[in-house]
Amino acid sequence: QVQLVESGGGLVQPGGSLTLSCVVSGSIFRIYDMDWFRQFPGKTREFIATITNGGSTTYADSVKGRFTISRDNAKNMVYLQMNSLKPEDTAVYYCNAAVQSGSYTRARVTYWGQGTQVTVSS
Repeated sequence: QVQLVESGGGLVQPGGSLTLSCVVSGSIFRIYDMDWFRQFPGKTREFIATITNGGSTTYADSVKGRFTISRDNAKNMVYLQMNSLKPEDTAVYYCNAAVQSGSYTRARVTYWGQGTQVTVSS
């Protein structure tokens, strides 16, 4: 089994910064792409950013230039540095990871964390 746990959410003022962390644990042989999504109340999850195990990144237009995704492969962690936060960034933020659980399989399974609330308000 594989588990993802996000941390770092909270309340921040408009214009402020916050860094989210996500650690992957369990049966891990290799982690491929790691992503961040967010979900607004009553809406489907929205893609924010992705990073490959080689470090290539892609961002949604809504966060480009304000958010930065990074990862530490040695620690099985992915981060989301969020700057210049706006009230419309208020959402539950989720990480996911595509994980190969062993050398006996080539299958990659995407696992999700439980989410962390980010609230941007004065």
